[in-house]
Amino acid sequence: MSDILCIGSVHWDIIGRAPSALRLGSDVPGRITRNPGGVALNIAMTLSRLGLRPALLGVIGRDGEGDDLLAACLRMGLDCTHVYRSDDLPTDCYMAIEGANGLIAAVADAHSLELAGERVIAALGDGRLGSAEAPFAGLIALDGNLTGALLSDIARSPLFACADLRLAAASPGKAERLVPLLDHPRATLYVNLEEAGLIAKARFAGAAEAATALLALGAARVLVTDGGRLVADGRRGQGVITGHPPPVLVTRVTGAGDTFMAAHIVAEARGAARAEALTMALRAAADHVSGEIGS
Repeated sequence: MSDILCIGSVHWDIIGRAPSALRLGSDVPGRITRNPGGVALNIAMTLSRLGLRPALLGVIGRDGEGDDLLAACLRMGLDCTHVYRSDDLPTDCYMAIEGANGLIAAVADAHSLELAGERVIAALGDGRLGSAEAPFAGLIALDGNLTGALLSDIARSPLFACADLRLAAASPGKAERLVPLLDHPRATLYVNLEEAGLIAKARFAGAAEAATALLALGAARVLVTDGGRLVADGRRGQGVITGHPPPVLVTRVTGAGDTFMAAHIVAEARGAARAEALTMALRAAADHVSGEIGS
């Protein structure tokens, strides 16, 4: 039995990291790695490391990359029973370049996830994980790499009406896909400051202002991060609280938001109070970004 479903992108991350600051056209020594990634998978891996039992719902192709990825997920103890294996769609991929000055550029190829569509969530309606008569009532981490059309359907679907929905924007380029779910009464939205601005169609000076605005737009709960600056947790009827990320040397940024979200979910699942859960999530994200890299 799983503690939480992680729905969305499951792919390989190809990350080039350099210890120096980079600019357009830089050609420098560094490290290039290939690791399991994707928002849903990043969240699932962190949840598993912190003691929860996540199940993945995504798409993995029946190609060599997909076989390797599935094997890696199984070695980590992740439940892949409901992962959709496609005969005609390749395994998705993400590529990024990071330097001492942060993320330089990234390209996310999630076309297979988008084309798979509702087949990714079929288990929630066919009786394996739930049905219209008995909808899934546990935790679901859902990421914005799903298409806008599918996320709109999920917002209205009785299959998700009883779930504790935790929503990840995935990236600024996909943040607006979550707008149909903004006022879902059982949804918690995890976004960074830029993503909050895109959803609200406004510019904010900081996370607390952004959280307040999203609550005014109908959100039941929202957590807004802003890099190494103040982070906010807003909840309808309970106002906004804030926390400061611990000061650390940043050596990687990919996956930091996913780590924050997963750690926050775990803290709350274990009964942590609101402020304590925020502090634990900030510590986990700081530990992630301060991981050492080779020169």
